[in-house]
Amino acid sequence: MPEVDPLYVSAVLHAYRRTANTTGHVRTADRRVAERLSLRRVPLDTVTGALLLAIARRLARPRDLTPLGLVRSLSYFLPVIDELLAAPLTPEYRAYLAAKLGRGQLHPG
Repeated sequence: MPEVDPLYVSAVLHAYRRTANTTGHVRTADRRVAERLSLRRVPLDTVTGALLLAIARRLARPRDLTPLGLVRSLSYFLPVIDELLAAPLTPEYRAYLAAKLGRGQLHPG
């Protein structure tokens, strides 16, 4: 039976804590999610890509819609993690999103 990798859990929680538009706080439930991801052997690159993609999607919402609140749970990203397990981000698209996010250019037109 696989064991939880504490270094992986720490890396996931650190990435989540530093992700834009999250509360920056790690709760016990977030730690459990990170542990389950460790047990599933989800690549760390997939998790960090999902954090990036989900936040990019949130920020790309049309400006006339009500702004979304902060993400309060690592669980929010689970559907995107599963999406990327099925169809990973290309390195080029990941770099594109990171650059756009870093420059605050994700709002449409």
